[in-house]
Amino acid sequence: LYKFIMYIANAILPGYRRKLVRLTEFTDFGLRALMRLAAEPERVFTTDEIANEFAISRNHLMKIIHNLAKAGIVVTLRGVGGGFRLSKSPEEIPLGGLVRLLEQRHALVECFQADGGQCRLTPDCRLKGKLAAARQAFYGELDRSTLADCAYPARREGQNIKSPVLASS
Repeated sequence: LYKFIMYIANAILPGYRRKLVRLTEFTDFGLRALMRLAAEPERVFTTDEIANEFAISRNHLMKIIHNLAKAGIVVTLRGVGGGFRLSKSPEEIPLGGLVRLLEQRHALVECFQADGGQCRLTPDCRLKGKLAAARQAFYGELDRSTLADCAYPARREGQNIKSPVLASS
């Protein structure tokens, strides 16, 4: 998924530097979990199961699942056999909406913060509009794909994913 997003960023921002567009770990882990759920949308998964499969923090994943449940993306089930699953078909969930949701607490640049940030350039800045247009194009491209397009199939027993490296080549 990271390479896909970097490909999109390259197409939108020719000549950009690799680190210009970088998703938070929160978003990265959230997308990994959702991609796995998309492969078996009717199945109920546990936090431990996803955390172990992707070698990510269970506590971090619990916060992500809580946010996704509050937003109606996943349904949580309590008790024996409990866990979480997608609330609707992965074909109905645009990637752009997911990234917007998961990244909403993190502004691309300071002046995009809800309070406007503390940037001294804000009154005369000519970059903000260009970054806003690039962000809109980025999300627009992701909106063309759904979670179903990125479904991640189950791994065989004992075959886990290595720890994440967001800036891999």
